[in-house]
Order: sequence, then C-alpha cells, then structure tokens
Amino acid sequence: MPPGTKDLLLAIDVGTGSVRAALVDVEGQIAAFHAAEHDQQVPQFGWSQQRPSDWWNGVVLCIRSVLEKVEAAPARIAAIACCGQMHGTVLLDQSGVPVVDYAPLWNDKRTRRVLDEFLHKHDQEKLLPITGNPAATAWPAFKLLWFKHDLPDVYRRARSVLIVKDFINFKLTGHKAIDRPEASTTYLYDVGTRSWSGSIIDLLELNPDLLPELKSPIDIVGTISKQCSEQTGLLLGTPVAVGAGDFPVTLLGSGVSPVGVGSDSTGTSTLLTLQTEKPVLHPIISNVAGIDQGWSAFTILDAGGDAMRWARRAFHDNELSYDELVKLAGAVAPGSDGLLFLPYLNGERLGPRTNARAQFFGLTYGHQTGHLHRAVMEGVAFASRRNLSIMEESGNTLNYMIASGGGAKTRLWLEIKASIYRTPIRTTKHSESSILGCAMIAGTAAGIYPSLAEASKRLIQLDDEIVPNPNWVPRYKKLAELFDQIYNDAGPYYERLDAYAAEFGAAASNIG
Repeated sequence: MPPGTKDLLLAIDVGTGSVRAALVDVEGQIAAFHAAEHDQQVPQFGWSQQRPSDWWNGVVLCIRSVLEKVEAAPARIAAIACCGQMHGTVLLDQSGVPVVDYAPLWNDKRTRRVLDEFLHKHDQEKLLPITGNPAATAWPAFKLLWFKHDLPDVYRRARSVLIVKDFINFKLTGHKAIDRPEASTTYLYDVGTRSWSGSIIDLLELNPDLLPELKSPIDIVGTISKQCSEQTGLLLGTPVAVGAGDFPVTLLGSGVSPVGVGSDSTGTSTLLTLQTEKPVLHPIISNVAGIDQGWSAFTILDAGGDAMRWARRAFHDNELSYDELVKLAGAVAPGSDGLLFLPYLNGERLGPRTNARAQFFGLTYGHQTGHLHRAVMEGVAFASRRNLSIMEESGNTLNYMIASGGGAKTRLWLEIKASIYRTPIRTTKHSESSILGCAMIAGTAAGIYPSLAEASKRLIQLDDEIVPNPNWVPRYKKLAELFDQIYNDAGPYYERLDAYAAEFGAAASNIG
C-alpha cells in the first residue's frame, strides 16, 4: 500500500443493544468489524435509559479492535461517520460533561404525563404543518420537558443537549452539532423552514440555547482531537462527518433514497417508509428529513414477526419451526379461503385506535392450521397496505419497495406483500446497511464520492425482485377492502372491551 493512501472509511453504529464499528473500503467491502454490547437500564416500569459513558467505552473498544485487524489502518482512514439510535437525549454541563450519566432512550415512556398535559392544552393536528410529526413520548422535546418539570436542577445545569451519535461526535472531535434528519424528529424543528422552531420552543417553554447547530449529514463536524487520538489510536486530525440517526442511515445504505422508493423492514414490528418530496401530514405518519433528498414518511405497525411468533406459540407451543409454519401457509390458496386476520395483538402505536384488538374473521369448519398461518402473514400485509395507502393518498408515488429485516428472508411473505401492496419488492445484497450508509456519508464528506447519489450507484447492490402475482392481486384487492371495513367498523367494540377490562380486570391490549 503506497504511503499516504486513504482507502478506508470508519463506520460507527451506536445501537440500543450494542456499538458496532467497521473499517470499510471505498468499494463498500468490510475489512474489519467489531461489536460490543451494552446494557439498558429500567429503573421504573416504562422507563428505559442508558449511560453515555457506556456508549463511549464501547466506541473506544470497537475502534481499537478494528484498527488492530488492518495494517496501518489509522493512516489509511479518509473519514469517519457515525450513526446511532435516535431520540436518546444527553444533557451536558458547561464543561461538556453529562449532567447525569444516563439518557432516556427512544422507547422511554416517562414522558407520558408531560405529553398528555401538552395534548390536553394543544391540538397537535394544528401543529403538524410545523412539526411534521404527531406528538409522541419518543421525541426529545418531551424528554427535555420531563427534565424541566421533574428534575429542575438537572435542567438548570444543562448548557447543551445532544442526541446519541452527536454525543459520540463530541467525544471524537470536541465539537457539537446535529444533522437536520435527526433534528426533524425532535418535535422542535420547523419542517417548512428546515430550522429550529421558535414557536414550538416557546410553546413548550424550553431554552433554545440548549440546541446545537444544524448541519448536513455530509458536513464535517470536526477532526479527531488529541484526547480522542490517545484513547482510540485514531490519527490526530482525521475528519469526522456529522452523520445521522440509524434509521435514515440504514435507509440510505439499503438503497431507499430516491423519491418514490419505499421500505418494508419487518422484524418484531413492521417499519414502513416511503420517500417523498414533502412531509406527509397525518396523525399516524411520522417524518424524518432525508439524508440526501426529500423526506422519509414512515409508520410503525407493532405487528410483524411478532404476529408469527404469537401464532407459533398459540397454535403449536413453539414446537414447530418458522420454516414449517411457512410451508403450511404456502400450501394454502391466496386469501386463505376467505379467512382474514387483523394483526393488532398489541394495539396500534399512533392514531385513534391504540386500543385495537386482533381477530380472525370468516373462520369456518373447513379452515385448517395452514389457513390460520397464511391469514396471519396476509393480515400483517393488509394492515401495512392500509398505512402505505395513507402516504400514497397524500399525492405520493410508490414505485417499488426494498425489504429488509427478518421478514425479507421469507420468500412467501415477500410474494404476499408484493401482491397486496401491488408493487415490486426488491432485496439488497449488503447485510450491514447502517454500516454501509455510514461509509457512504464518510466517503462523500471526504470527497471520495462526488455525491451520495453517486455513492449509492457505486455501492448499493440490489438483489432479487419479487413482482405482484397477477392471479393473486384481484383476490387481495377485494379482501383489502373488506379488511379496511372491518377495521373501521370495529372501533365501538374495542371501547366496549376496554370498559369490560376496567370493570372485571381482563387484560387490555392498549400499549399507548
């Protein structure tokens, strides 16, 4: 390797369960990888927090590990980019030290009371044109509000607030900034002006001086400081890009960047995204600014792999494998012989039906186990289609979708979804989308790639394409209409079940 060659990019992903770091070459191939797990603390029911010091210790460990695996690695790194779990809120004092060594995470619910008080006073739908997002416990605005109300001394001592990857960037460089995609999901950002919203900040009575400078993900936030160099082994002065949250970075690394491309990421839940030119303003749709262009309109269906997991436990006591369940479902005709499944086992996350229940509809003596499993798979797709249609009805085009997560490994499920969504579904060859997305950002920031669009053309490799089955589409179209009608008509019954649960102590499904 000639001296002075800059042929590597360092990608860092600070997730909820672990820190992951990789050295990636300029063709997108991983040269070295290391992961270090960290704990999640639950001091009270509904709370979820982590120590920023644990994130940083994991980052140091992972960086040192990957540097040891590649010859002359520190000198070969052209740039660094980090992504991380979104919404985790770190308060720093005047010296840049966390005021408390914990940060409430994206799934922390301690903000429920201050959120409910806010919603009681304000009509969130009237605020949607500013915020672009419905009010939710996850957003950092309400975490700050909780600190102000419940720990006023901590709030008074704070001089700045950073989200997870911004804290890591600060430890790497000594500089504070936040990217616009991350900022757009704080509930403190104006989606029209693409700047901090003075009116929302005033409405919440928060201190605007806490908020960091807004930058693009491909801007350089700073360079590796002397202290960081000594801790990690990185070369002093190595540039660090601003980066972004793990969700938009994963979309970027999956090829979900151009307007009109959608994403179906099915794990435990189903995260549905459509790349749009403008935010989709709707009570069950959230929006994050795109890293490269437009917006990522997204919604989360709590049902996904979790619905199949429930069916495996409920019908087979976990004694059959998932492959066996899929084989049973595959032996049944599309539409499950008129059997529908509404997959709301845990209610809904946003919108008016957080108390929704799951149900089978159309069950007859002739239905067998395979019908039940296929109906579960189809029900998740029908519910997903319902949410996708809200995005499309707002004037947006869905050209094709890219599938990721565990659900992308099940060919039958992809065939069902393509036919219910009525759009092609593609998969990607790269298994580490967040790492690849970080590498694309770092390489673009360093000038290796002229743009993120060019980086995407060079590095993203789409794999298989599953097209809608023309014999299945008419059946699914009719059943989708029936699914929507059952969902719309069931509201009063959910309320009666809530009343029954309140009176007799039955388990309610509302997770809100």
